[in-house]
Amino acid sequence: MPMKIKTLLVASMLAASLSGCKLVKTDNAEAGGAAADPIAELVETTFDSKLVPALNEKAVDLVVLRDAVKGGLDKAGESHGVRVGGAGGGWNFPVKGTATVVDENRASKAAVADIDLDGDGTPDATLQLGPVVKGTALRDTTNLYDFSTFRDQIEYAKLGRALNDKAVSKLPGPDSTLKGKKVDFVGAVVMRSAGEKPLIMPVSIKVAP
Repeated sequence: MPMKIKTLLVASMLAASLSGCKLVKTDNAEAGGAAADPIAELVETTFDSKLVPALNEKAVDLVVLRDAVKGGLDKAGESHGVRVGGAGGGWNFPVKGTATVVDENRASKAAVADIDLDGDGTPDATLQLGPVVKGTALRDTTNLYDFSTFRDQIEYAKLGRALNDKAVSKLPGPDSTLKGKKVDFVGAVVMRSAGEKPLIMPVSIKVAP
């Protein structure tokens, strides 16, 4: 086959193969990058733009929720919360409030701040500060993250952890002393019994003026 004809044939075959493909820019090991993490991307694109606004919009004052729970957790949940896992699952609530920090433990990686809602000096709830935190209330309190859209339970669990990590990055760090200060907070909590002290995963904690 003459060289000119062979060259034209190869060029036409290459053009035909590319016409049916969508070229997507990707990072790879050879380029010194890493494959994109879909969970990380989901958190980055929804945390500030969707999750935080949804919590701010729907949050019930923790004092109001506490009083409602006294009338029955299920009744309070039906009015203010979201249940995940059927009748045996806990109620997830978006919450907000103003309280005084009566104690904080920064020595543990699971750092927390105990808060007093009514001024009697007794802790009524606990704010998680991290970096190690418990629960998936941030994932489960809104309808933003539907389990059916995830590959499996492992991926869904990764989302819960990633949302918690993102929230912790927004909170006052270990060099910020909160004890004795009044704070405004917004977050989410899961409750499984009416008598338990709420363990809140905040998305914001601000020292009140």
